[in-house]
Amino acid sequence: MREGIPTLPITDMRKSEDFYRDKLGFTVIYHEGGFIIMKYHHVEIQLWIASDESWRNRNDLSLIVSGAESFFAGTASCRIRVENIDELYQRIQPLDILHSNG
Repeated sequence: MREGIPTLPITDMRKSEDFYRDKLGFTVIYHEGGFIIMKYHHVEIQLWIASDESWRNRNDLSLIVSGAESFFAGTASCRIRVENIDELYQRIQPLDILHSNG
């Protein structure tokens, strides 16, 4: 194995694309419907729309039926190893996107 590519659930394609492009410097390399692939240097991420809200109305314990349930967005995480962390911090610190513990 050589690399991993995170595929992250999102609820708003426009906001997510804008964030990764405008704030972090990613570029779109593929976009179709509810799926987008973005890249920054050697880092690739894939984003997909998790928009199924039908789980809110289910009475049984089977919340996952379609696999695109909206609650997936916000539960995923991704870690990216970086070099020159101080340089990256200086670049994104003025963008007001750092976590309060950052």
